[in-house]
Amino acid sequence: MSSSTDVVPSGASSAVLKPSEPMSDFAVSVQGPNFEDSLSLQQLLESYKRIGFQANSLGKAIDIVNKMRKWRLSDEPVAEDESEEYLSPEVRAQTRCDIFLGYTSNLISSGLREVILYLVKHKHVKAIVTTAGGIEEDFIKCLGKTYLADFNLDGADLRRRGMNRIGNLIVPNDNYCKFEDWLTPILDSMLAEQKDSGEVWTPSTFIRRLGKEINNEESVYYWAYKNDIPVFCPALTDGSLGDMLYFHSFKSPGLVVDIVGDIRALNELSRQSRKAGMIILGGGVCKHQIANAMLIRNGADYSVYINTGQEFDGSDSGARPDEAVSWGKIRAGSESIKVFADATLVFPLLVAATFAQDVRG
Repeated sequence: MSSSTDVVPSGASSAVLKPSEPMSDFAVSVQGPNFEDSLSLQQLLESYKRIGFQANSLGKAIDIVNKMRKWRLSDEPVAEDESEEYLSPEVRAQTRCDIFLGYTSNLISSGLREVILYLVKHKHVKAIVTTAGGIEEDFIKCLGKTYLADFNLDGADLRRRGMNRIGNLIVPNDNYCKFEDWLTPILDSMLAEQKDSGEVWTPSTFIRRLGKEINNEESVYYWAYKNDIPVFCPALTDGSLGDMLYFHSFKSPGLVVDIVGDIRALNELSRQSRKAGMIILGGGVCKHQIANAMLIRNGADYSVYINTGQEFDGSDSGARPDEAVSWGKIRAGSESIKVFADATLVFPLLVAATFAQDVRG
């Protein structure tokens, strides 16, 4: 005869074995890559869409970037109030989504510099926004090497030895001395030209001039100069460039750099874009400056964020795309994703699955 303890309590049973509602016909099951097959890189990245977590987000980011790349104005019906400039079928077929790329300075210090260089060299972006370090570290790498190191090196010992640590990278201080030797005569020339012509430099024309002067195909900003891609840097003085401008202001005062001219130029690029996409690596100034420019056109049409920031502190750096929707910086109903990851891990994969496909045909 069974005792009462042999019967499963009905409350426990119903709690554990609660029936499910039917899944939607559109539900996608979780499935990882099958390494029993010989997978190409493209096939592996395609499988990310069904792995889940941040792999799933990267898969969506790849899809969104490919939609940015594929879109043409000819995909859209001709509006009743369309300007004459965009009535021609040929013009509509050639009018593409403008991609605005933003990144923090540490990514130029890293090997992502070469990935960014590829995008600029092959004209895959319309405009760039970065920070002072994102400018100077590119030129400094043309003058001296940056080296792999360790996050745990002793700061005081590095200071004594004239070594500067960026995460687990090391930049010898001699590189910055070489940078000053290279930059100072250029600043002298720019000041003389400004006095002679009355021209006022903006950060973007300043950077364009440095890209011309470096004349080195290893430089991101050389290719930006060659391909007429504007590079905006609202925080131009926040780094070694600022140090050099500070020193130069004592030796040869008078150089003026106008930030107002650049905010107008960036906002107008955004406003005039028929479609606009954001790809932003990291946070801070570069992230918000692009997003704020998108507000001028009532929001970006496509948005991909890659960073490790969290939103609990209310920072713009950590904010997810939906917060930007509330401000009108991303259009409601548009395609957007945030990948919570270190950009050095995932951005090369994203580029391999999107822009780099042009090379392989």
